[in-house]
Amino acid sequence: MDTIIFDVDDTLYDQTIPFKKAFRKVIEGPFTEEEIEKVYIASRKYSDVLFEKSQRGELPLLDMHIYRMTAACQEIDLSLSDQKAIEFQEVYLEEQQKITLFDDVEKLLELLLSRNKQMAVLTNGGEDHQRMKIEQLNLAKWIPEDRFFISGSIGHAKPKKQVFQFIEEKLSLDKSKTVYIGDSFENDIIGAKQVGWHAIWMNHRNRHQSDESIQPDKIVSHPKELLDVFSPLNPLL
Repeated sequence: MDTIIFDVDDTLYDQTIPFKKAFRKVIEGPFTEEEIEKVYIASRKYSDVLFEKSQRGELPLLDMHIYRMTAACQEIDLSLSDQKAIEFQEVYLEEQQKITLFDDVEKLLELLLSRNKQMAVLTNGGEDHQRMKIEQLNLAKWIPEDRFFISGSIGHAKPKKQVFQFIEEKLSLDKSKTVYIGDSFENDIIGAKQVGWHAIWMNHRNRHQSDESIQPDKIVSHPKELLDVFSPLNPLL
């Protein structure tokens, strides 16, 4: 592969860490790690469902934050007030400002840089919020500033074809030598495959594959496996 493009959330770093810290700080109760993980996964599901409406301005961002958290908590039979959902979001944002790369992802970025691979980032979200994460992860150490693509500033979001085609044009990509790495099957894998890119599914949450007609080129269950994928002996390269 000549070009490797990364998702950010729960691909380059463990998104459950800031989520779980915020949950423990804001929501009282003897919750198990498994219960909080279930709430996290549900919150991502509801976030994906509502993201397009929020991006189009049909749903205020605050309302999306409230709904995704209150609905997610209902999946463990926990009734959460709107005020608590707002408080959670505020603390969650504070914790996101402390995120760090997966150790093995950092090694991968170093490896790809040493091989002069073109790297980029494509992430869904608001410009300011996602930019904060990019800066906190210090991604500019490996990836030039003009290769950070955020849906909020592009006007289209994954899995729409337009956002992938936008990047193709900007970077003059060769589809056959481009691979996208992300944790969401619906947004990342379907999005990349429908425009002819290669796709690696970082399925470290053991999520269900929602469409068997679309297959990722590789599935990994741990960031360390990405290092093996980009070994010179791997036929994907």
